[in-house]
Amino acid sequence: MSILPILLHPDPRLKTRAEEIGVPDAAVRDLAARMLDTMYDAPGIGLAAPQVGVLRRLIVMDCVKEEGAAPRPMALVDPAVEWVSEAMATYEEGCLSIPDQYGDVERPAEVEVTWTDLDGVRRRERFAGLWATCVQHEIDHLDGKLFIDYLKPLKRQMITRKMQKLKRERARTASA
Repeated sequence: MSILPILLHPDPRLKTRAEEIGVPDAAVRDLAARMLDTMYDAPGIGLAAPQVGVLRRLIVMDCVKEEGAAPRPMALVDPAVEWVSEAMATYEEGCLSIPDQYGDVERPAEVEVTWTDLDGVRRRERFAGLWATCVQHEIDHLDGKLFIDYLKPLKRQMITRKMQKLKRERARTASA
């Protein structure tokens, strides 16, 4: 198991649109496995490649939270939202790149997404509930958008200041 370092906001790579992958190769499959290890270790339910400093269109997620339920790890290459429901849902979202900060974000309650799996097969699935929120949140990362971009400016600024302070503190302790 090799855990990747997760970038913290603010970082310009988190605001950059990621590049398409096309057909996944061994390097993409290895990155997906390492991203899943990192996500589970964090712990989180989703992780996008830009969050680990790789500006490619790859996300991983597993929203199974029920005790005793089998995990459902997913790796989506070049995912795209093809359809959104008119119904909306609000979830309190967080982000591994913005630790311990949360905000209510309203998104479509259901989405249909297409992607390429790690074997190069095109897939299509409709997601609802937490899965829909997670896949939209992670695809936003691929477009350089963070969940705090949906919040009111004052709340966004407050979270950004907290993250800048956290980064300074971590840099100080790392150099000590």
